[in-house]
Amino acid sequence: MSEDPFQYVYVRVADQVEAEIRAGRLPHGARLPNERDMGAQYGVAPGTARRAVQELRERGLVVTLPNKGTFVVAPDGDHRQG
Repeated sequence: MSEDPFQYVYVRVADQVEAEIRAGRLPHGARLPNERDMGAQYGVAPGTARRAVQELRERGLVVTLPNKGTFVVAPDGDHRQG
């Protein structure tokens, strides 16, 4: 994946997670790592990981449940149950 110097880091992280979701490596119902772990996984600060998760929520790819975590939902309205 080429790095776009005019793209925010959180968007790059969100794009990478979206690619994993669409490739099936993060299936419907999968729980995303917490912000600290996600930051370590993608080499970014926890705040950047938090913003990436917010971006993924805005894209309709994940939902965050308080005190539970952030989970992958079916992309593009594909609501097949696993």
